[in-house]
Amino acid sequence: MDLLPKAILDQLAANGRTNQDRIAAGEDTLDFEPVVKLFTPDAGATWLLSETDPEDPDIAHGLCDLGLGFPEIGSVRLSEIRAVRGRLGLPVERDLHFKADGTLSAYAERARKAGGIVA
Repeated sequence: MDLLPKAILDQLAANGRTNQDRIAAGEDTLDFEPVVKLFTPDAGATWLLSETDPEDPDIAHGLCDLGLGFPEIGSVRLSEIRAVRGRLGLPVERDLHFKADGTLSAYAERARKAGGIVA
C-alpha cells in the first residue's frame, strides 16, 4: 500500500496552491483541516498534514509530533517521513480511519494542552 495515494497527494497540492494564490493576492492563508494522519506504529511520532508546497511537493505543512511532548505546526519533507523507522524498524503508516473534525490550528491547540496529537 502506498503511504500517500494520488487522491491524498492531489488534495494536499490543491490546498497548497490555494494558499499560494491567497498570499499572492495579499490575503490571509486558510487554516485547512488535515488531509491525512501519518504515524509510527512502534514509536510516538504523528503527523497531521494539510498541504504541500507548490514549488516543492516534497515539502508538506502540518502539525508534527515526534512523540516528545512538543507538537508544533511546521513543515516536513515527505521523503524524510517515508524513511522514518520506529524502534522495531516498522515504517510510517497512514491512519486509514482518520477523518478530520477541525482545522489544523484546532488540532494544534488540543495537542499543546494534551502534550501530543489527539486525533
